[in-house]
Amino acid sequence: MEFKSVVMEIPEGSNIIIGQTHFIKTVEDLYEIMVGTSSQVKFGLAFCEASGVCLIRVAGNDRNLEEVATKNAQNLAAGHSFVILLKEAYPINFLNAIKQCPEVCNIYCATANPVQVIIAETEQGRGIMGVIDGFSPKGVESAEDVKARKELLRKFGYKL
Repeated sequence: MEFKSVVMEIPEGSNIIIGQTHFIKTVEDLYEIMVGTSSQVKFGLAFCEASGVCLIRVAGNDRNLEEVATKNAQNLAAGHSFVILLKEAYPINFLNAIKQCPEVCNIYCATANPVQVIIAETEQGRGIMGVIDGFSPKGVESAEDVKARKELLRKFGYKL
């Protein structure tokens, strides 16, 4: 078995959601979740099929994000994984619906941070072992940091 680190490409102003699913139907279901949750979201999604013809299935409403999601999926090459790139919306607005999708088994990350995906490769194929999302902590928040965090949440409209 060999372990590899795969860097995800995240276009400026975008977020990424990486997960695992189990069925080709996921492509259409995730598409419907994205457009059903937000009429303004721009996104591209790519799904690595793990049986049969083993194609990367692609959908979305933004050609550039579809292309980058496809490139990320090709670099992952991990069966039944999916990559969603989105902009003009935040992952928090989609995660519960994605988790409720009957085929979705796991969400590895949802972030705008730099992401490295840790892949294990065997003679059979590849699988995601985990992700490195962003950077290590540099300390513990101060009272001023708490104030800034609360202001940011209110600026985004997530708190009153």
